[in-house]
Amino acid sequence: MAKNNPLIRSLVHELHAYVPGEQPKIKGLIKLNTNENPYPPSPRVLAAVKAAVDGRLRLYPNPTAQALREKLAKLHGCKAENIIVGNGSDEVLALAVRGFVEPKAKLKKENSKLAKATVQYFTPSYSLYPVLADTHGAAKNTVNLKADFSLPSVAELKRGGKWDFNAALTFVTTPNAPGGRGYTTAELEKICCAQKGVVVLDEAYVDFANENAAKLAQKFSHVLVARTFSKAYSLCFQRVGYFIGQPELIAALDKMRDSYNVNGLGQIAAAATLDDLKFYRTNFKKVITTRETLSRELTKLGFRVLPSQTNFILAKPPLYPAQDWLQKLRDKKILVRWFSAPEVCDYLRITIGTPAEAAALVRAVRAIL
Repeated sequence: MAKNNPLIRSLVHELHAYVPGEQPKIKGLIKLNTNENPYPPSPRVLAAVKAAVDGRLRLYPNPTAQALREKLAKLHGCKAENIIVGNGSDEVLALAVRGFVEPKAKLKKENSKLAKATVQYFTPSYSLYPVLADTHGAAKNTVNLKADFSLPSVAELKRGGKWDFNAALTFVTTPNAPGGRGYTTAELEKICCAQKGVVVLDEAYVDFANENAAKLAQKFSHVLVARTFSKAYSLCFQRVGYFIGQPELIAALDKMRDSYNVNGLGQIAAAATLDDLKFYRTNFKKVITTRETLSRELTKLGFRVLPSQTNFILAKPPLYPAQDWLQKLRDKKILVRWFSAPEVCDYLRITIGTPAEAAALVRAVRAIL
């Protein structure tokens, strides 16, 4: 992109786009780099999607995903007006930035407090948050997690002085990525109570965790909980996510939502998923069991594996730098993820695959060592 192109906003020239995990172009690679579920969707879901591949493809889908929202409302014990569905949870996260945060240029012009333009989040965390803030022209406020990636308490945040309790929008990834650590509902509630602006609890990995905080979205008027069908429910390909929250916040976001933002097959697949939760809960247990087994095996081989309540682990490898391990494993046809951020550059993020894929990873590690 030419930096001097007058047709393009200066803000866009300065953006650093979100970088997704590598999509393999070589056959035979074991893909443990993008936190996908290693198991396919339920046969009932596949049958529902196949049955819908008919003359309906010429029609627009339901614009509000009404049937899916009603099923989600039943699952969460709320009403359909408490739910907004998006093109993956990434879309609803982006809507939150657009809906609740003023661009900082506007506030500077009006000489207003910058808190109304602030997107706040802990670090390390989901690397999409700064991209969403920058795209909107918002101010960013990042605060470090503790050394073990646990949450600072409200008292610690106050003592630290950097955390903004008036920030327009605060993202908390729970369980956290890329660290994998789970947070209790009690500690999340304390942070929600202390915040004046909107709080989004991003629960993309919650089905692999010990607790969930969905009830906080109904307890507090300024809290939204984000969920996705990608990680636990094997529907990355369909891109379906949602917010749970109070009707006033949901209605505000709905004003900005694209008219037909969730494709029809995705709506059908997600609704069928909710009809077969027993199938998926069995898969959650498989992933958790493999996660614990892999963590033990890598620990025996000298890795420092952090506690995880997700479908991935963050592990510090021995002998070589993590970035070297990334290539050494790739040479053995295994993809994992490495991040250059200083807080995590010594670690590899490894998705939990099938038991066979985990065993192949362990064999590769032994060979490298």
